[in-house]
Amino acid sequence: MKEQVGWQGKLIGAWLVTISIFQLYTATVGIYEPRIQRGIHLLFLLPAAFVMFPAFKKKEGHQAGIVDWLLAIVSMFPSLYIIYFHDRLAERLEFVDDVLPIELVLGGMMIVLLLEAVRRAVVPAMSFLIAAFFAYLYLAPHLPGVFYAKALPFAEIVEMQYLITDAGIFGSITGVSATFVALFVIFGAFMEITKTGQFFTDLACRIAGKGRGGPAKIAIISSGLFGSISGVAAANVYSTGVFTIPLMKKLGYRRRFAGAVEAAASTGGMLMPPVMGAGAFVMAEITGISYVQIVIAAMLGAILYYVSLIARVHFTAQKDNLEGLREEDMVSYKQILKDSYLLIPMVCLVAMLLNGYSPFLAANASILLTFLISFVKKDTSMTPARLWRTLLLSGQNMVMIALACAGAGMVVSIVTHTGLALGIATVITNWSGGQMLPAMLLIMVTSLVLGMGLPCTPAYIIAITIGGPALLAMGADMLPAHLFVFYFAILAGITPPVCVPAYCAASIAMSKPLQTGMEAFKLALVGFLIPYVFIFNQALLMNGTPVEIITVTAVLLVAVLFFAGALSGYFIRPLNIILRIALFGLATLTTVLCTLPQLINSWLVQVPVGVLLLAFLTSPLWRKTSGQKAEGREVSA
Repeated sequence: MKEQVGWQGKLIGAWLVTISIFQLYTATVGIYEPRIQRGIHLLFLLPAAFVMFPAFKKKEGHQAGIVDWLLAIVSMFPSLYIIYFHDRLAERLEFVDDVLPIELVLGGMMIVLLLEAVRRAVVPAMSFLIAAFFAYLYLAPHLPGVFYAKALPFAEIVEMQYLITDAGIFGSITGVSATFVALFVIFGAFMEITKTGQFFTDLACRIAGKGRGGPAKIAIISSGLFGSISGVAAANVYSTGVFTIPLMKKLGYRRRFAGAVEAAASTGGMLMPPVMGAGAFVMAEITGISYVQIVIAAMLGAILYYVSLIARVHFTAQKDNLEGLREEDMVSYKQILKDSYLLIPMVCLVAMLLNGYSPFLAANASILLTFLISFVKKDTSMTPARLWRTLLLSGQNMVMIALACAGAGMVVSIVTHTGLALGIATVITNWSGGQMLPAMLLIMVTSLVLGMGLPCTPAYIIAITIGGPALLAMGADMLPAHLFVFYFAILAGITPPVCVPAYCAASIAMSKPLQTGMEAFKLALVGFLIPYVFIFNQALLMNGTPVEIITVTAVLLVAVLFFAGALSGYFIRPLNIILRIALFGLATLTTVLCTLPQLINSWLVQVPVGVLLLAFLTSPLWRKTSGQKAEGREVSA
């Protein structure tokens, strides 16, 4: 980011605090008409990108220059036009009435400026991807088969990107950013300033710090708790990784493994309810399925993903004989209990959402609670200066998300307007021979490729626009199809060669970025299996009888433990290569069982799985008892 000091810092700060106050105001008294709400949202956040983020890395840390300020001022005019002429634009017939010359100019400016802002504030890869889709508009008339589309005049391109509100820059995706997401970004900033993130780390220390591999388990638990709210995996890495990665290295973990644990855990935060990195709100907008239903459906998969990470680091610690933290290195139970009041807003948020209250009301109540409980301690109390810093942080965090959503909206507009999504769905159906599993593999690869280097929300939006129609055309239900694509769009963040969270973790761990990325990819492998179960067995989505839900969770838990053991080379005891291959085969078999509801729900499967889980969970007790008996015999002798 650019240096923000002097009059520039004050002006930018006031600008961002204003948009934060606007978002709180509309969330409290009611939002404006979609075009106005979204227009004001981008009116503030698009110019901020030019003065906050440098055009080139060598300008990092410098103040905004004349060119940056000119771009910021010019970028305000397209949004101002949308807001001021809202009534006329609402009454015009889309793709029937002519686009005015001034609208052609402003629309063209908006497209170009947004591409540059995305390049600066989000990632260059996303800007290039959007530009590639615009290039497709001009190449499509010359392409064969399903990739053909008629030539579009410039006026129609401007209209679909700039003037309508169901897609494009001011479409429904930007609408989610300008309402629900913005409010939860503010909630996250309040929690960060009141040191709730630090409490998550302290709590994780007490829960898992003393066990083998304690620091790695701390990283997983704290990153999962904080990552759901932060919404950006890279930011999550820097928030929690600066503490957990050095701690892991200190207690014996390899550098790249320490970085990989933090990267995989931080990325998984986007899969974790209740916020899911804003993904749940976007999914609700696209599918029409209620937010609460999405959160409940995603819960078991997210828990199993984190269980797989904890199992991996535990087996690695057992294999390498790594110890946990000492008592004096952890916060006391008494202090944890005293600070537990910091969880009240989170508990309130979840309770209100599950009881049917709107996300607006739940988030507002949680923000108010966070504000009130901040006064319990002097060093967290919301003084005017600290409140200003909270609202400023909120505005800063909104910039990237708003621009990413607007950019994703442009891609969605192109894909749907040209019929490219249906064309790709046809290709996937043909290549897969009409079979669900090959089609899912193709969609997985598509989602991973499209999501590389992108933040989670736009990665999911673009991937579901491309891959979603194919899954739905082959008979998948709406929610499983969206969660399938959502998982792979998120896991693309730790899939080499472009794995930004892993590269961020590598910079803290001082390890090689690509090696850290490969290690993170291996840690997250179980996450690549869970979405397949979503499609074939919806009991994992909490859609089934209690027995069916418990059974699929138990069997998949066995598969998770088998995979973790095979990948770590340790399962109760060290494994040679033959035992690792055998365990990997058992893990594959149990995963396949999860996709066969009729077979998995029979007692022939349930009884052996129950015995296996009982044996594994009680194995530490056996070892402790046998060790005490052996010690007793030695004393007797």
